[in-house]
Amino acid sequence: MVIVLGAWEYGVRTGVINAFLFGSPSGTWHFLVKGTVDGSIFHDMYITSEETALGFLLGNALGATLGLALWYSPFLEKLFTPFILALGSIPIIALAPLVIVWAGTGLASKVLMSTLSVVVVALLAAFDGARSADPLEINLLYSMGARKWQVFRLVVVPSSLTYIFSGLKLAVGFALIGAIIGEFISSSEGLGHAIFIAGNLYNIPKVFASLLATIAIALAFVYVVGRLERLLMPWRKLSS
Repeated sequence: MVIVLGAWEYGVRTGVINAFLFGSPSGTWHFLVKGTVDGSIFHDMYITSEETALGFLLGNALGATLGLALWYSPFLEKLFTPFILALGSIPIIALAPLVIVWAGTGLASKVLMSTLSVVVVALLAAFDGARSADPLEINLLYSMGARKWQVFRLVVVPSSLTYIFSGLKLAVGFALIGAIIGEFISSSEGLGHAIFIAGNLYNIPKVFASLLATIAIALAFVYVVGRLERLLMPWRKLSS
């Protein structure tokens, strides 16, 4: 990393690399320091984090619930699978104009965009996890007189946790994408808005500074998900 940044800065200072098109590490650092001093970057990070967190929680709660419900009810699986595949095939940015019209230009539209970005991923992860449950364990419980809801609680849900948490880690990026796209379309604050404005002004160092702040948010979310995974699935920590 030091070599790459050093070569980049050296190339800009010697004119080998076009600073207007590619910016520079020192320019990016300047905007990070400036945003830290005046608090603007923390404000934008807070706005984007709030939108991402709400969309992440809603999307995963809804998706995981529906995914597990599809295992519990084969009828629901046959009924909803075509709609799920259709929703998953739509580029999220294509839904942005409709979301803005329906939910307005405030927080709700960004949260809805983030939720829509996450829900299909969470649903498929939970459903695949439910289907991965050991059939021998399921048949054993049935032979002992267990009811379907007991099999669901004792075997299916624990078996799906690994898939659900893998989906959670993947969904962090999707939640951020949804929130930032919403800020691109209609917003006056947030990292997406900062990136959009800086890009239109060809302020490449500020774009990179905002991207680094976005990466910091993603890493923080992944860290929290990892801690939660170790808390709820201690057997994985023991097995490792």
